[in-house]
Amino acid sequence: MGATLLTIAASLAVAMILIFRTVEAERSERAQVDRTIAILTELRTISQAAINAETGQRGYMLTLDRAYLEPFHIGRQQFGPAVTRLRNHLRPVATEEQRALLDRIEREGGRKFADLDASVALVRDGRLMEAQRGLLTDEGQAAMVRLRDAVARLERIENDVLDSAIADADGAEDMLLPLLAAVSLLIVVAMVFGFLMIVRTAGAEAAAAHAAELEEARDRADLLARELNHRVKNLFAVILAIVRMSARDKPEAKPTVEAIAERIHALLNAHEVTQATGAKQVASLGALLDKTLAPYRSATARAALSGPEVTLTNQQITPLGLVLHELATNAVKYGCWAKGRALAVDWQVENGMLALTWREECPGLPAEPERQGFGSLMMTSAARQLRGTVERRFTPEGVEVDIAFPLAS
Repeated sequence: MGATLLTIAASLAVAMILIFRTVEAERSERAQVDRTIAILTELRTISQAAINAETGQRGYMLTLDRAYLEPFHIGRQQFGPAVTRLRNHLRPVATEEQRALLDRIEREGGRKFADLDASVALVRDGRLMEAQRGLLTDEGQAAMVRLRDAVARLERIENDVLDSAIADADGAEDMLLPLLAAVSLLIVVAMVFGFLMIVRTAGAEAAAAHAAELEEARDRADLLARELNHRVKNLFAVILAIVRMSARDKPEAKPTVEAIAERIHALLNAHEVTQATGAKQVASLGALLDKTLAPYRSATARAALSGPEVTLTNQQITPLGLVLHELATNAVKYGCWAKGRALAVDWQVENGMLALTWREECPGLPAEPERQGFGSLMMTSAARQLRGTVERRFTPEGVEVDIAFPLAS
């Protein structure tokens, strides 16, 4: 038992390290998204400023109407501050190539606006022919082409940086989820192992001839059961506390941490249901459904449950409780309860097989996503533990989930 608890503690330590890494990667990703949006916005402002100035200059040359100078002056006023803001956004993380491109944008923009200023001044002084000859040299056009090329290259670099940050965050998450699943499995194994130890102790004491010794053995078995239950609950409490502490100074990570905490809490709920039935280690399916749905049911979040009395073993309650919790969470976030519609859960037993159907009334629900998240992986793992199947379908009327597995004899 001690070795099992040490293994769980070591796994939790590794899980906490990965949680911190995941939170940090997601925080960096959000910061990079904000920085990339700001940089791309300034790059578009620079390009638009040059285009507006050139449009105003051409209109003024063709019509001699000073009204066309308004976009010219607006473009000149926007260009310099936009370059300054762009330099400020890039300064903390700029590479040598980015700094060179920024200098090139400022230099070519200066040349372009100098050419436009000279052309406008010649037209203003009545020297239209000289202005037109200057236009035919294509120097201003060449500067514009170089300016656009530098802006485009800087945009590509910034998009590549953002893609890299997103990939790092996804990689950290992909490492975290399997480890959490393994830790959850270790906890279940510890519970089963502890139960077997209690049964063995109770059986040995029952073989004793003396009634007083038998009573004492039963007392010890009960004490061991309560101690094991207490330790398991403490273990869950420690896990939840550590997970929530991870988000105390990082508000941006709160959704991820809360999602992890909810799944751990589902394990605790399933454990409490099994412990409420005493030494037989069995529990009612109806009680599990009531306990899982109780936090979410209300006048607008309705749920209809129907089916015969079914008793489940401890090994079945834990994975089934996780599946039901995942389905209830999805119903609150995206499904029937998010749309103010109803949920129906019914089950029946035939030839020793339990068939449970979860039906959500939510027309217009998007199609099933191609990418499997942690919830889908967890359902697949739970189906293997139950030695059954968990099938989910998206229909025009909503979502249906069929769960089937053999009941213990």
